[in-house]
Amino acid sequence: MNRALGTASLCLLGMTIASAAMGQAARSSVEAAATTGAPEFRDPKSGMVWTPENVGQDGKPIGPDDKAFDPLAQNAPRQAALQKAIAKPVGTVPITAGPTVPIVYLEIASLRAVPGQRWQSVMYIANNSGNPIDPVVECHFTNHGQPVSDTRAMVSQLGPGVRAGLVVVGPRIQTFVDSARCQVISP
Repeated sequence: MNRALGTASLCLLGMTIASAAMGQAARSSVEAAATTGAPEFRDPKSGMVWTPENVGQDGKPIGPDDKAFDPLAQNAPRQAALQKAIAKPVGTVPITAGPTVPIVYLEIASLRAVPGQRWQSVMYIANNSGNPIDPVVECHFTNHGQPVSDTRAMVSQLGPGVRAGLVVVGPRIQTFVDSARCQVISP
C-alpha cells in the first residue's frame, strides 16, 4: 500500500508540474542585431529602425539645431569681464601674515550653474593681516582645458582677521564650463 501511495503521489506531482508549464504565458522578446555602423534599434511593434539620425523626428533626419550638445565640440568666443564682488563675513582667522604666510588666503568651494543665468564660482577669502585690504580676484573659466571666460572681481574691503564668502560670476550657462581656476592678484 505504501508503494501504491508513493506512485499516486508521484503521478499527482507530475500532473501539477505539467499543467503549470502548459499554463505559462508566452514571453515577449526583443530582437537586437549586431551592426557595424551607427547604433540602431528595431521597434518590435512597428518594425521601424531608429538611429541617431532619425529618432525623434518622425523618420526625418535631425537638423543641427536639434542634435544633442557635445561640450567638447563647443566653440565659444573667449569673454572678459570686470565685476564687483561683495564679501560676506563668515568667521575670523588668526592674524599670522608674514614672510611665510600670505596676506590673503583663497579657497574655492564650488562651481555651479544657476538655471537661466550664469556660472558661479563660490569661494572663501581670508585676510591674514592686521590691516584692512581691498582684494582683487581673477578667475579663469574653462571647458575641457579650453578658455571660455576671464573674470576680474574687485572684492569689497575685508577687515583684519576676517574670513568671508564671495561669489565670482562667470559666463552665461549657454556656454558650457567644467572648471574654474581663481587666484588673488592684489594685494
